Amino acid sequence: MMDVDLNSWMLFRNAEQSYGDTPIVTQTSADSQHRYTYAEFANRVRRLITVLDGLDLSEHARVATMAWNSFEHLECYFAIPCSGRVLHTVNARLSFDDLVFIINDAQDEALFVPADLAETAERLRAKCPSLRHLVVFGKSPRDDMLSYESLINDAEPFLGERAIPERAPFGICYTSGTTGRPKGVLATHRSTYLHALTVCAGNGPALSASECVLPIVPMFHVYAWGLPFGAIASGSKIVFPTPSFDPKVVIELINQEGVTKAAGVPTIWIAVLDELHRSGARLGGLKELLCGGSQPPYAMIKSYREEYGVGLLQAWGMTETSPIATTTRLPNALLDKPIDVQVDYIAKAGVPVTGVFTSLLGDDHQPVPNDGKSMGNIYVRGPWVLDSYMGGHGAESFEVDGWFRTGDVGVMYPSGVIELVDRTKDLIKSGGEWISSVALEGALMGHPKVLEAAVIAVPDPKWQERPLATVVPKPGETIELEEIHDYLLGLGFPKWQLPDRVEVIDEVPRTSVGKFDKKVLRARFSE
Repeated sequence: MMDVDLNSWMLFRNAEQSYGDTPIVTQTSADSQHRYTYAEFANRVRRLITVLDGLDLSEHARVATMAWNSFEHLECYFAIPCSGRVLHTVNARLSFDDLVFIINDAQDEALFVPADLAETAERLRAKCPSLRHLVVFGKSPRDDMLSYESLINDAEPFLGERAIPERAPFGICYTSGTTGRPKGVLATHRSTYLHALTVCAGNGPALSASECVLPIVPMFHVYAWGLPFGAIASGSKIVFPTPSFDPKVVIELINQEGVTKAAGVPTIWIAVLDELHRSGARLGGLKELLCGGSQPPYAMIKSYREEYGVGLLQAWGMTETSPIATTTRLPNALLDKPIDVQVDYIAKAGVPVTGVFTSLLGDDHQPVPNDGKSMGNIYVRGPWVLDSYMGGHGAESFEVDGWFRTGDVGVMYPSGVIELVDRTKDLIKSGGEWISSVALEGALMGHPKVLEAAVIAVPDPKWQERPLATVVPKPGETIELEEIHDYLLGLGFPKWQLPDRVEVIDEVPRTSVGKFDKKVLRARFSE
């Protein structure tokens, strides 16, 4: 067989050769859009490669983007690695100190930003010695910054292809740093290409030339789950939303642009569902929600299916797994089962996608029974799973024969289906027994009066820890502890697992990528 390197050019090439008429739409504000085709996108990518070649960057330079979802960011996604340099997507919502740490740790030489982040970029340049070039999308607001559009317009398209070994560095993502400083994960061209195939595969998000995909997940978060790479490789129409999430705008985009698949964390889809109920709007031709980041509530999955005919595919993974490791694509044996059986399957983490292997081990590193009851630490390995962090940090995560310890705890059923119990740090240990905050949250968000819920452990002098439920009621509703207890008992939760307290809050704090931020809640309620 032909020995062909699996690199970024393999993802990019068909975009211009086979799908030139396919649209790419960026919603720049509530009432304005940027629209162009794959052919125009490809021409600008080639021009950007020429720009990068002329910036006096070192060989294999690390080039950062700190940007929202947009056509310019998509161009950087391909031009930077296709030029032989390393794409580093920086989370624009991190603290300034974390931004300084990440850029210095990666030794980024150039930074691409939108105009609204130009001031932050200038502050970063003063703290990051390696950062020599600041490029601003659109027209540059300062003379000492480069204008992206001017650079593109003045450049000739790069011709041909650049030979890049498949194991060469492709891109860098940093972990969220919830238990310390963020750690860098370096992907290769090969790993990114193979992951993109999973994004296009049937057990994955199943992108194709027939689909229109709306990635609400930010492009600075694990390459927007790999969807931009899969979309460009397969010829999907792409629609980017505005940086500020507005469920009304999302619903309008889905209907106006014929979106068939849309991706976001559960909190996004909870808000959209609430808006649908309030406004009476529909979802056009939307076929499937792609959901990741945390376990989606059972009641939410069922509502989308029954009320709007929209399915949900949950994907579990993390930065270290590029990120898709398992999915909940319904197996053939469940297609004729009642909806409750199907939703119960989808609400779990699912089974590994082809190429990824999982193992559940106890604290003694011995396998736990696959009986759907015994809890174990989840380990993974595969061609797009990291084998070390940049700088050799976190070596303890690879101490079992090179498998990666994810930090998640779960159970595995005889069928191979994994159900997440919790993150290790979020499990509640009460009287020597474990309580899953994830299970309680998923149940609580099915209560007719509850919009959102997060459960945390609080210290207890007798039981060591006890669960506390923080609840955001639906508008106009009030809720009491007794109602919560009756509801959970009706769902089969044992009495000792019920929350001792319910705190009504205005909103659940979120991380920079939209997940519930339990460390904020723990700091607030631990006393």
